[in-house]
Amino acid sequence: MRIDTLIENARITTVDPSRPTAERLGILNGRIIGIDDDLDGVVATDRVDLGGAPVVPGFNDAHFHFSMVGLEMVQLDLTPATTPDLETLYARVRDFAGSREEGSWVLAQGYDQNKLGGTHPDREVLDRIAGGRPVYLLHNSHHMAVVNSEALRRAGHTDPDQLTAPVGGELGRRSDGTFSGLLQEQAMTLVTHVLRPVGQEALVEGLAAASRWCAQHGITSATEPGVGGTMIGHGPADVRAYQVARERGLLHTRLTLMPYIDALHSIGDIGAGPAQPGWGIDLGVRSGFGDEWVSLGPVKIMSDGSLIGRTAAMCCDYHDTPGNSGFLQWEQDDLHDLLVTAHVNGWQVAAHAIGDRAIDVVLDAFDDGQRILPRPDARHRLEHVAVASDAQVDRIVSGGYIPVPQGRFISELGDGFASALGSERLDLAYRMRSFVDAGVELPGSTDAPVVSGEPLPSLHDMVNRRSATGVSIGAREALTPAQALRAYTHGSAHAVHEERFKGTLTPGKAADLVVLSDDPMSVPPDRIRDIEVRATMVGGVFRHDAEGVLSAAL
Repeated sequence: MRIDTLIENARITTVDPSRPTAERLGILNGRIIGIDDDLDGVVATDRVDLGGAPVVPGFNDAHFHFSMVGLEMVQLDLTPATTPDLETLYARVRDFAGSREEGSWVLAQGYDQNKLGGTHPDREVLDRIAGGRPVYLLHNSHHMAVVNSEALRRAGHTDPDQLTAPVGGELGRRSDGTFSGLLQEQAMTLVTHVLRPVGQEALVEGLAAASRWCAQHGITSATEPGVGGTMIGHGPADVRAYQVARERGLLHTRLTLMPYIDALHSIGDIGAGPAQPGWGIDLGVRSGFGDEWVSLGPVKIMSDGSLIGRTAAMCCDYHDTPGNSGFLQWEQDDLHDLLVTAHVNGWQVAAHAIGDRAIDVVLDAFDDGQRILPRPDARHRLEHVAVASDAQVDRIVSGGYIPVPQGRFISELGDGFASALGSERLDLAYRMRSFVDAGVELPGSTDAPVVSGEPLPSLHDMVNRRSATGVSIGAREALTPAQALRAYTHGSAHAVHEERFKGTLTPGKAADLVVLSDDPMSVPPDRIRDIEVRATMVGGVFRHDAEGVLSAAL
């Protein structure tokens, strides 16, 4: 028998408990055809001797804003690594604005007021330094932004101090009551409507850039948490751009797309009875439609805000901002109805729920939906689950729901968590081990570009759970390296009903794999983040080869 590729002399971790390790792996037509003794006597067109290098399944980020990662590569970077203080932020915005054409938008992303002395940029300062250009500075949480007066004027708001926030949003105010330029949560839509839709060609280019970046870092699959909506997404034809990128040979990452909730609408009587009134996307398309490269996954809905932004809906006040317990992004009854309606119309649902109050609201709706129309194995998801009590963990487990926490948040945002929650509630943050020990298939994710999307540092944080300053964040929730790897491969596939064809290096599944510089299962835990991606294969084709590793092996 002739196959396409034979990988040999490798230390393969399959994440398949029935055959956990291997030294050889055969590939035919983009699928794994066999491992070890299965391959005796086969002839391969290409033989790749990896010289004992470790191999794991391709990483799968279960909550990765793929299009944003690509598009933000051409925006001004204001992350803490480049912008350590407010003075530097203003200087960088001024210089960037000066490099832009007169009248063009100054778009920047990644600032974090927690790293700027607790102070957000100010609208009037931006007015003075932008040379008359509109400015939109996106917070690293993507749950708030700061704008200047010209941005507001272009959005139709000629008097900034007369602005009012929509339901689910708030406006930042100075001590004298005037508007500071800060738009929180749904208030961002006061300006974002003039930034959309993003042009199709620009979006396709961004998707191509994101796919190249993913290959460099070993990400072979990702779930895009929000397309086509007013709050999340770039325009009503977002999905078209993914198809075009794939048709042009630019997209080499398997993507599961979450339509945002307001992209769904009534589609009339579909003949399914009164329990399913007809609500979704035209033609009745719903979760699961597509192929192994681009498909529709859960419908996404934001229930609350951001932990580091102090807008997530909590049961009690934030430790460092007495009188503030955050807020829901919808009227509670409206949120409940949307979640139940999505469930009874056959959608898998992914609800952003960070605060413990929001988690209860979402779980109540999920439970009510199942009582109205039981759906076995619906796998509804709670994105983030940032602050969860023991009782809420039990409810998630017993309901068969999937928590989607982010490992990388621990190091990059953990110090902000400590300030927001205080020592008494910090152990409730981004729980993982409690779910795994209860039998949940936990996925792995980063929420990039909120934080950087490299998988190995995220695995590191899932195992070590320390903030940037060394603070322990819920040490009892730490995973073993094997548990973290399973989450980032099989767990993320399971979270969107795709474990049948990817997530483990098992015969019959997609040949998506990563060659590493060291084995995350055997290095000291505090060195996991230092492991490098040497090569990435997607669908049987190597899409990344660091420093000619494979060309030397062939």
